Amino acid sequence: MGRLCESLPVILLLFALLLHQSLSQGFEESESTRLVNEEVGGNSPEIHCSRERSRAAWQIIQDYLTPFVERERYQIPKNCRLHPDNDLYRDQEQHKIHVDVFEWKCGYCKKSFNDEKFLDKHFTTRHYNLLNTTDTKCLADLCGALHCDFVLNSKKPKTKCNPAAVAKNRHLCESVANSCFPVSQGPSASRLHEHFLRQFCDAHTCTGKDKPFPRGGKKKSGVFYLAISILTLMLLPLFYLLVFLYQREKRSGTQELRRIRKTGRKPKPS
Repeated sequence: MGRLCESLPVILLLFALLLHQSLSQGFEESESTRLVNEEVGGNSPEIHCSRERSRAAWQIIQDYLTPFVERERYQIPKNCRLHPDNDLYRDQEQHKIHVDVFEWKCGYCKKSFNDEKFLDKHFTTRHYNLLNTTDTKCLADLCGALHCDFVLNSKKPKTKCNPAAVAKNRHLCESVANSCFPVSQGPSASRLHEHFLRQFCDAHTCTGKDKPFPRGGKKKSGVFYLAISILTLMLLPLFYLLVFLYQREKRSGTQELRRIRKTGRKPKPS
């Protein structure tokens, strides 16, 4: 057991160095990131459509609407503003490769970046030509109906309710429900129309009684469980190493004890 105690500080030191190295990758700027910062100063055309809010709107659709649409086996029509083809950034978002915690890769040219925001800038400057800007199809325009601010600003203090803005967002919400899920298209469309009104439109009020997404959505694994899983994977090799060293020390001690017993035995008288 003595050798194990002597080896334990070295093992812990090595583990701490590995942990420090993995975390420091997130704070060191890579060469590709510096290239993006240089690209931003270029003359890329300005797009009047927020990528962040479009991404938030898409995520809300995926979390709080798509599971119910799939359950009904309903095909959203292309003229519906919720259809994937009506998201300006959908193709670029699908060409994002999330390799690791601190590594994002461009699916077009395979460049790597430390953070998603640098990849977004890279798309804007280097792959702008791949965007179909001929039609007006900005998913962020539906943020008022889909409660993007509720999701993006969940930790910020609430502002005073604006009745005119609430009425405008409610009207937009109801128009989306009518165009995407027309009740004349059958029972599935009728049920989804009702679901959309309850899930999104009812919360557009200044009373504060109704909250967005009351019918729930896609189940998510909590950040806490993700952190526990990562920590477990990092500590598991250390645990097995300690067990191995302990078993080796135990076998070594047993063999040494046997040798002592053999040498300590007196020879039988002849």
